[in-house]
Amino acid sequence: MTQKILLPPGWSRPHGYSNGIAAEGRMVFVAGQIGWDDTQVIRTESMAGQVEQTLKNTIAVLAEADARPEHIVRMTWYITSRSEYLDEIKKIGKAWREVIGKHYPAMAVVQVSALIESSAKVEIETTAMVP
Repeated sequence: MTQKILLPPGWSRPHGYSNGIAAEGRMVFVAGQIGWDDTQVIRTESMAGQVEQTLKNTIAVLAEADARPEHIVRMTWYITSRSEYLDEIKKIGKAWREVIGKHYPAMAVVQVSALIESSAKVEIETTAMVP
């Protein structure tokens, strides 16, 4: 698989994501994952804790397609609180590095009024390209 980070000339490199990724390979689509465990119980109320579990869930689904974190090319995050996200951004970054590593795909983060699972604070959709 080949991946190329898309950064137009003169643009500063964004922190924690890429503006775009060009990739070739087998596409894997991961449905919106939330921060519950394998028994579908949310064990923490913190945004950072739910992000960490959501990322772990995403990696578990990707593994079923023989995909790894470095194969992720796009993510869309739906969060219920912009202020809580920003307040916990350092903890979220730490969780990212522990679960995903130093790989930064194209991303969007969108605040929504609510998620279907009422105690969920984040939902993440993912696309990966596997060699």
